[in-house]
Amino acid sequence: MTTNLRLVSAAKVNWTLEVLGRRDDGYHQIRTVLQTLDLHDEIVLSPAPALELKLNARVGELADLPPERNLAFRAALALREEAGEQRLGALIALEKVIPAAAGLGGGSSNAAAVLRGLNRLWGLGLSLSELSVIGSKLGADVPFFLRGGTGRAGGRGDEVTPLPDVQPQPLLVAVPPVRLPAKTAWMYGHLTPDHYSDGEHTGRLVDTLQAGGGLSERDLFNVFEAVLAQAMPDVVSAMRRCAEAAAGASHLAGSGPSFFFLPADQHESERLQRRLAGAGVELFATRTSTAAESVAWEEL
Repeated sequence: MTTNLRLVSAAKVNWTLEVLGRRDDGYHQIRTVLQTLDLHDEIVLSPAPALELKLNARVGELADLPPERNLAFRAALALREEAGEQRLGALIALEKVIPAAAGLGGGSSNAAAVLRGLNRLWGLGLSLSELSVIGSKLGADVPFFLRGGTGRAGGRGDEVTPLPDVQPQPLLVAVPPVRLPAKTAWMYGHLTPDHYSDGEHTGRLVDTLQAGGGLSERDLFNVFEAVLAQAMPDVVSAMRRCAEAAAGASHLAGSGPSFFFLPADQHESERLQRRLAGAGVELFATRTSTAAESVAWEEL
């Protein structure tokens, strides 16, 4: 068993998010291009006689959940079961920065980081493909977070193909004070067949990125924006306030309620932060991260 490990657990946004239809298993068939961000949680894994989860003070409502409801802890349990050795233990110290249930993938990212880290800490030697099979049972985004960077996903989101890292892009993420139980299911429940597409937006962006092209505002698409006014009207109001204050377009992050702006550079990001200071949202200035950055780890 190796020494303590510190791992990055990155947030994400979806550059595109399309729904093609409903599957026989009850999930939706999607096409999406995902992107990890420099905004991240940190996880420290330490040898211990049993599995234990330690959360920092920022976790809010997560602090009241039993460990078995936390995706990071569930990932550890799933990996231990796969290893067939119930005596394996570890202390999982989770330092949360990514807002919970905000469309930024924090829980799935935590699960992926724990799978990567405990695979190393416990000396299991599982491949990335094997970890992805375990991760897909925990959440559709977990296989993407095992790789990080820029990726195309299909199926219910768990069929991931890595893409070239996008050119460095600053983002300003805004998180309104909106909390909705079972939020992702709620958003999907507002979609109708009229909102389904054939993956054209995703395919076009994939072609651009594979050809070495850059990202632009016109490349972005999120099907949930079409039902946002009915599903989460408070988010629409927050986006409208921010757009008016910032004089720029905003884009929904995943299934929300977070949304983001694409400033041209650091100077514009700082200008947007000043303009949005009184808009009633929590702001995170960040940037895109590469695949290597988003799965970084170090021994302590």
